[in-house]
Amino acid sequence: MTGAGTNRTKPNLAGGPAIILVRPQLAVNVGMCARAMANFGLSDLRLVSPREGWPRTGAHKEMADAAAAGALHLLDSAVLYATVEEAVADLQFVWATTARERGQHKRVETPDSAMPESAAAVLGGAKHGILFGPERTGLDNDDIALADAVMTFPVNPAYASLNLAQAVLLVSYEWMKASGGATAPFDLVERSPLAPRNMVISFFAYLEGELEKAGYFRPIGKAPVMRRNLRNIFHRLTMSEQDVRTLRGAFVRLVEGPRKEAAAKMIDDSDHPPSAS
Repeated sequence: MTGAGTNRTKPNLAGGPAIILVRPQLAVNVGMCARAMANFGLSDLRLVSPREGWPRTGAHKEMADAAAAGALHLLDSAVLYATVEEAVADLQFVWATTARERGQHKRVETPDSAMPESAAAVLGGAKHGILFGPERTGLDNDDIALADAVMTFPVNPAYASLNLAQAVLLVSYEWMKASGGATAPFDLVERSPLAPRNMVISFFAYLEGELEKAGYFRPIGKAPVMRRNLRNIFHRLTMSEQDVRTLRGAFVRLVEGPRKEAAAKMIDDSDHPPSAS
């Protein structure tokens, strides 16, 4: 199953640091990690001794595939390793993610400062990787000893445990920002140009004229302030031509009542009620 935002006609981003899942316990989490990677243009998924085995089979395959939501190419291309040492052997720099201090005297960064560093290095041809530990325990100290630096998340200190896929998602998002993909994929589509001033003034003249007839501007001494307040409300909307036409049409109907055709039909319907079936 693919998500609503999937568009196979657009270029698929790839590359970035390797995402290394160390002894992942649940196939569904591996699938969700693949989805997070695909969302933000990462494509190197490495698995170290997953508890439920690899390649996936049976129910484990179904759960991982469903959780990946269309990112099956990452699951299919994932590489299996027996040890962390093998998984990081070709990398020049490795981050270890952890929620707690480990006493290993390593530099500590958050994803928003770590990923620009990796983006610059990867752009220059270096190979970086990020270690993520098992869901229940996280990375052990021997895993972290293989890393160059620690990456941690600014979270609630009373509840610092992140779901594995959430952690991958946060890092992947910061990678996307750091690698030049920080702009929104689409913008507001202007379907009608901004209303010219004469159109807006004409609308004000009509509206204020009808309100005057209805006795709205009372007491008379406050009428100038009331007019300015009304005009400023509409000015804050930055109205398009279509906005002005729509508002004016709505006020016309309020003032004049139903159109003659509609009123005539209502009268006709009341004179000829539908027969009971």
